[in-house]
Amino acid sequence: MTFHATKLAGVFEIRLEPNHDERGFFARTWCQREFEQHGLNPRIVQCSVSLSLRKGTLRGLHYQAAPCLETKLVRCTKGAIYDVVVDLRPDSKTFRGWVGVILTAADRNMLYVPENCAHGFLTLEDETEVFYQMSEFYEPDSSRGVRWDDPAFQVTWPVPIQIISERDRSYPDFR
Repeated sequence: MTFHATKLAGVFEIRLEPNHDERGFFARTWCQREFEQHGLNPRIVQCSVSLSLRKGTLRGLHYQAAPCLETKLVRCTKGAIYDVVVDLRPDSKTFRGWVGVILTAADRNMLYVPENCAHGFLTLEDETEVFYQMSEFYEPDSSRGVRWDDPAFQVTWPVPIQIISERDRSYPDFR
């Protein structure tokens, strides 16, 4: 794997280094040692998958509050997404900043999302599936979010939003 820093502190795009032969290829998608060497949280306690049926489906922007802060490793396993991370860490140099990375099943790239960062994505194709690995268990009482169009962040989405849940649409302005 190769780790590529983004403009947000602690957020990395991770690319596979496939070993090809006549059968196809083999590649590592996670390694505790490599994550530790890059200063990333290697703990994984839960994995989830989402399937979005239509292009333009927005999920997010979600995070978990203390004491259930979580990191996420996100990979698109079918289709393509525009994956967004918003920095909610008040002590961060990139506080209130955001980054968007296109993740595709064809590219097999991943995005590492640190604690106290909101995460969400917009599907770029129909029938898009996303696989998440999380460092903490989902805790409904710690579940939080920021609105996709909050003026505090000014996230620019690449395609029109067609489908969004009522919960994700109605988060209050960030303060």
